[in-house]
Amino acid sequence: MFQKLLLIYVVTATLSLGSSKQPDVYICKSDTGSRYHLNKDCHGLKRCKHQIEKMSLNKAKKIGRTICGYEN
Repeated sequence: MFQKLLLIYVVTATLSLGSSKQPDVYICKSDTGSRYHLNKDCHGLKRCKHQIEKMSLNKAKKIGRTICGYEN
């Protein structure tokens, strides 16, 4: 019985580690942009006059972006 429970725990833990992918976010590729957006239709992103780029949340944070005030 203990071995079955241990096996279930190991399989569940392994699967949950694989599904911890960061969500994608959107940024405006301007020189002065400092925010990331969870939704491509965000009010703050609609003012962007440059290319909009989709990237991982981790990457956006690494380049110094913070969450948009409309989505916080």
